[in-house]
Order: sequence, then C-alpha cells, then structure tokens
Amino acid sequence: MGIDIHPSAVVSPKAKIADGVIIGPFSIIGEKVTVGRDTVIGSHIVIDGNTVIGEKNRIYPFVSIGLPPQDIGYQGEDTRVIIGDENIIREFVTINRATTKQDRVTKVGNKNYLMAYAHIAHDCTLGNSIIMSNAATLGGHIEIGDHAIIGGLVAIHQYVRIGAYAFIGGKSATVKDIPPYMIASGDRAKLYGLNHLGLKREGFSQEEINNLKKAYKIIWRDHHLMNEALERVRKEIPPFKELQMLLDFLVSSKRGVVR
Repeated sequence: MGIDIHPSAVVSPKAKIADGVIIGPFSIIGEKVTVGRDTVIGSHIVIDGNTVIGEKNRIYPFVSIGLPPQDIGYQGEDTRVIIGDENIIREFVTINRATTKQDRVTKVGNKNYLMAYAHIAHDCTLGNSIIMSNAATLGGHIEIGDHAIIGGLVAIHQYVRIGAYAFIGGKSATVKDIPPYMIASGDRAKLYGLNHLGLKREGFSQEEINNLKKAYKIIWRDHHLMNEALERVRKEIPPFKELQMLLDFLVSSKRGVVR
C-alpha cells in the first residue's frame, strides 16, 4: 500500500511511519514520532516530541500533538504522548506531552471522539470510547474512564477523575471527582442522578440500572455520612461488577466527590 506524504509536508527521516499512513499538506512530523498503520493525518498538523500514535486514527487540520506541556516547571525533559487506535481527533485539538511529575506520559486510549478545540493537558489519562465535545478543557493529571461524555466548554480542574459512563453537561466547571454512571452539570458541577439513558444505550440491564439508581439514592439522597452510606449499599444491594466499580471509585477519591 505504501505511505502517501504530500510534497509540502515536513516529515523527519527519523520518524517511524507505518504502511498505509497518509500525511496531508503542510503538516510537520518530528523525529521521535511513531505513526501506526492506516492513520490519516490531515493538513497543517504538528506532531512532535516522543509521541506514539496507533492505527486507523483520523486527525483533522490544525491539530497539535506532543508539544511541551503548559507547565512553568518543565525544562525540556524527555516525556511522552501515547495515543491508541481508531480515534477521531477534530480541528484544533491540542494534546500536550507529560511533565516529570507523574508517570511522564499523557495517554489517550482507543475509539475516542475529540471534537474541535478540545484540550488534553499534560499527564492526563483517557480510556476508550470517550466523547469530548467542542472546547472541553482538561487540566493536568486528569483521569477519564471509558464511555464518559464531556459536554462543550466544560473545564475540569487538575487531578480530578471522571468515572466511566459519566455525563457532564455543557459549560460545567468541575473541581471534584465525578462518579461513574452519573450525570453532573453546573458551576460548580453537582450530581443530577444516574445517567439512565446512557447506560441503557450501552447495554446495561434494567436490573443493573435499578440497583445503581438505588445506590445513588442511598449515597447522595438519604443524608448519610459517606462511610455509613457505603456500608448500607453493601448490605442492601447484591454485589455486581459495576456496583463495585462505583464503590471503589468513591473510596479511592483524593480530591473528594461531587455531592
């Protein structure tokens, strides 16, 4: 199949470009970049630093990947960006490489949809099948679980975690952890219940949805202290994987959980 590089693109001879990759006009690929099979890189894109991009990604014009973090303590250390397979990265998205303050890597998983002007800061970790809407902005060191949806113009504070299957409404300022399976919105964001429709679309059974809804009521609506609420959930709801994920998320929170 070969590699299709537009004559106006600037691609380092040291870059590792796999078979089937297309690189459009005026794009710049640095010497430490690796690009997997069948990835399409559009026009006017800059990919630099120690960056690995997987297979079958579609990257649209004016995207910036792997440039230095927006961190005044960064001194040019060799840190990384790792992006998985089958992601759609729309216009003007920025994904910064990591600092030395955590694991030295910014990670994006597989099959994510990053809409125009979304920003993924240094040391963030994104799972799979996440949607970040237009101009959604992540501070550093943020974790986002699989299948989460981040609304347009959402701003998430550094070190916050967003649980799997969570939904954050547009223009929300998010300064604490958002638990899995929940809807959050507002400035500052607060919980509005279970992401019922989202879970149904993702194939959750009605029994699972009902039990997660019951757990939500016990933890957030019955006015218990958190430890008391978690103990009551363990006693009253039969254990299943998704419930355990919710409980583990709450117990492990460092910044605190939105109430």
